[in-house]
Amino acid sequence: MAAPSNETPACDLPDPQEVAKTYAEVARRASHLISDHVHRQLKKGVSAPADELGIAQAFMDMMAKLLANPYKLAQAQMNLVWDYFSLWQHSMMRVAGLSAAPVAAPEKSDKRFKDEEWEQHFLFDFIKQSYLIAARHIHDTVSGVDGLDEQTQKKVTFYTRQYIDALSPSNFAMTNPEVFRETVKSHGQNLLKGLNNLLRDVEDGGGNLRVKMTDTSAFELGKNVATTPGKVVFQTDMMQLLQYTPSTDKVLKKPLLIVPPWINKFYILDLREKNSYIKWAVDQGHTVFVISWVNPDERLAQKSFDAYVKEGVVAALDAIERQTGEKEVNAAGYCLGGTLLATTLAYLAAKRQKRIASATFFTTMTDFTDPGELGVFIDEGQVSSLEKKMFERGYLEGSEMAGTFNMLRANDLIWSFVVNNYLLGKDPFPFDLLYWNSDSTRMPAAMHSFYLRAMYMENRLIEAGGVEIDGTPIDLSKIKVPCYFISTIEDHIAPWKSTYMGARRFGGPTRFVLGGSGHIAGIVNPPAANKYGYWLNPAAKLADTADAWLEGAQQHPGSWWTDWQAWVTAHDGEQTEARDPVKGKLEVLEDAPGSFVKIRIDAKAAA
Repeated sequence: MAAPSNETPACDLPDPQEVAKTYAEVARRASHLISDHVHRQLKKGVSAPADELGIAQAFMDMMAKLLANPYKLAQAQMNLVWDYFSLWQHSMMRVAGLSAAPVAAPEKSDKRFKDEEWEQHFLFDFIKQSYLIAARHIHDTVSGVDGLDEQTQKKVTFYTRQYIDALSPSNFAMTNPEVFRETVKSHGQNLLKGLNNLLRDVEDGGGNLRVKMTDTSAFELGKNVATTPGKVVFQTDMMQLLQYTPSTDKVLKKPLLIVPPWINKFYILDLREKNSYIKWAVDQGHTVFVISWVNPDERLAQKSFDAYVKEGVVAALDAIERQTGEKEVNAAGYCLGGTLLATTLAYLAAKRQKRIASATFFTTMTDFTDPGELGVFIDEGQVSSLEKKMFERGYLEGSEMAGTFNMLRANDLIWSFVVNNYLLGKDPFPFDLLYWNSDSTRMPAAMHSFYLRAMYMENRLIEAGGVEIDGTPIDLSKIKVPCYFISTIEDHIAPWKSTYMGARRFGGPTRFVLGGSGHIAGIVNPPAANKYGYWLNPAAKLADTADAWLEGAQQHPGSWWTDWQAWVTAHDGEQTEARDPVKGKLEVLEDAPGSFVKIRIDAKAAA
């Protein structure tokens, strides 16, 4: 039998000299960033932050109303105490080895508490339930205050949710079991690496924290995203027009023009070959044209909404006619691109010009009566403050709008990356959708100001003559061409009931389809995936309300793409020889996806 060894067991502790060097470098970078930030603030003459969003005022109003009803407040506090007493009983039963139903449980879709230790370990289960109880009572209390106006109530509810999400125990090293295990295992190296990641993101953001969601170096436009073959055949100051190479011998006679939102880049519809709507449409025999909007700077500050209509959509229609000889096209618009398409259709109707034979709208709002949670950010005070910033520099910075959208799903789009990048010390995973999501675009000051006021604040698009384009009053009810609306049941950006009310404003035959999932996944839903399904109501006329429409709707399996293709070809399935963009009448300027789409503002910040 071997004698016991007196040697000290091997230990994987890091080299102290390397640790010291790393800490010194972190301290140097942190000091440099803080010094730069303070210097910039002093140079700007910044003192106390202004309440530009009206958050402080909203919460002061809420507290005044809440304290005015002490009985209701006391009742809410007593309910909270009883729930904590129940949690104490539950915890004592678990200590005694007995099973007990939880007092509070997360939603099945809540990814924050997916680690099994949140349920199996007594302490982490107690922390989780304690948080969920407090979160529920705080939310219920502030959302149930009597006497607040609608806008103030929405603002209080929304920002309370941001506060609740931020304080989740999953966001802190000592109360997240996965982070705790990694910290012990790596002797804290995960937190050190996370601090380096944090400093990197502040540096890349030019002094502002821009949380990195994915490894942007893993993607290159035209190489592994936006790879459908095609050419740029036309461009203006506002856009490039892409025509894709056909993959069939015969194509539908009417080309398909896709109008993406100017707030995002078009390649959400062309991420990968297997989920590319553009590639799929080409394979179905469409001659596909796509507008790629410019990423504007101060030189385009005065470009108006009219310019997006005339120098964008109408200019694209003119170019397509020259390229193919076809005066009419089938058109599709995504989100804000759909709002622009609807405006263009009404403008063409007022001009008595039939340039678009059918129109398809992906998650598009034209009636802004209920804009959903985005309405929290849109009131006179906030818009005026935003306009001041925009007109000073000539545009709305893309990262500002991206931050707004990320707040709508903070747990998924903010805090999950805080945990992964800064607490676990991991590099973000390469994900094409998040690469696109991080690729923000700017918006010209004049155009965006008009859009916020005329559409969101005043809802003038649904009024006959409420909006004028190039001096021409427009009316959505004058749109007589067949229209196809596809919305999604979980959409948090364009709520489907709002898009439905907009669909009823049109004057021609309208087909409304409700897809599963949300604003992106419900649209980018190829037939091969066989996911989500969609609802259709067979009635010839749209019901008066969205709820009434849904009551009579039937669910169908698979993707709405196939239903749309059948709808388009049913209106006009005439075919012609395939059209190669190289052989058209327009000069080929460059290969798809073009140069406009390759301008990334986060790359500029990093440089």
